[in-house]
Amino acid sequence: MTAEGFLEGRRLQMARGVLLQCIMGGYPPARFYGSDDGDLALVPDPAQIHRLPWSSQPRALAICDAHELTGESSPLSTRGQLKAVIARYAALGLAPVVATELEFFVFAPNPDPTQPFQPPLGLDGRREDGHSAFSISSNNGLRPFFNEVYECMAALGLPRDTFMHEMGVSQFEINLLHGDPLLLADQTLLFKHLLKEVALKHGLTVVCMAKPLAHTPGSSMHIHQSIVEIGTGRNVFSDKAGEPTATFRHFIGGQQAGLADFTALFAPNVNSYQRLCHPFASPNNACWSHDNRAAGLRIPASSPVARRVENRLPGADANPYLAIAASLAAGLYGIENKLEPSEPIQGEFVVPDNLSLPCTLHAALERLKRSQLAKELFGKEFIEGYIASKTMELTSFFDEITPWERRVLAAQA
Repeated sequence: MTAEGFLEGRRLQMARGVLLQCIMGGYPPARFYGSDDGDLALVPDPAQIHRLPWSSQPRALAICDAHELTGESSPLSTRGQLKAVIARYAALGLAPVVATELEFFVFAPNPDPTQPFQPPLGLDGRREDGHSAFSISSNNGLRPFFNEVYECMAALGLPRDTFMHEMGVSQFEINLLHGDPLLLADQTLLFKHLLKEVALKHGLTVVCMAKPLAHTPGSSMHIHQSIVEIGTGRNVFSDKAGEPTATFRHFIGGQQAGLADFTALFAPNVNSYQRLCHPFASPNNACWSHDNRAAGLRIPASSPVARRVENRLPGADANPYLAIAASLAAGLYGIENKLEPSEPIQGEFVVPDNLSLPCTLHAALERLKRSQLAKELFGKEFIEGYIASKTMELTSFFDEITPWERRVLAAQA
């Protein structure tokens, strides 16, 4: 929209079905988003209008809410779903606090998708070979790129906690500062958009796939969660003596009750399960533990005021609004129903059958399809539409024969 039109308050409308557009560009049948495929109104959030610092032309981006033309939030909007979960907490006098950790890879351009990704050439003319994890000098060859990333983050008002080189080849991680869940989802979206745009300026490719390289750790989007009392700011996961509360236990119990049903919301793509089925600190279970990275739900070592639950299931490819909404909704379900968690695990462990998670997109969608909890928390229209869109993507994947199949199976009798 032109700046003039935006400042005049001109309403921007969009077909309702766009909210269910699949990643290849197609749409499920119209019955999943209203047979008339009518319009939605895009209503900009005044706090989320940003001049884009990487653009050579004056340009701005406005994050919008999708409203039905009758005025209420569209049930197909993932941002609207997150706002609804936050409102349910507020009705109990509570406010969730979250932080996201986002991992991503920086690669050289990859014009041929049949070829593997490669790290960019460094200043020494070589490509990183995987020995730079946590190194203080590992990203020197990418310094101009990261300098502009930092500058653009500051211009967009995105506060950062820590940046580091992760375990993978040319893999990095940012920790965003904890705060309001909607704000953190917006910031995560803006950061991913920023990364890709700035990378293109520098002749690089940023990839937020869950598992872009074989034999290499995948990229996660861990969600740290705590709950405070509105008014006092007290962390309700700790009592006055600094000990864990019943609310803390019930929150974990709710997470365990919802993780398997919601796996397709945390791991939305075929590639997501490459990360989860080759777990390298990427647990595909609903176990919980004190500071054990093999558990899907980890309680990081912290002071009582910072007691929190880290959901380690979501990948970097997850929709931040939907992943945060699903995780917080599961926790609230546990609080409201006073669910008790399993016993915590420590050290090496075997995952009990009742705490295992789907390990393919097909299995995750089938589990979501059977979930009454998902329909109760997010509405039948959203869940059925989401499944329809993701089923199209899965069908498209199965329409192709992979190099592995040709290489390994063609010689079979």
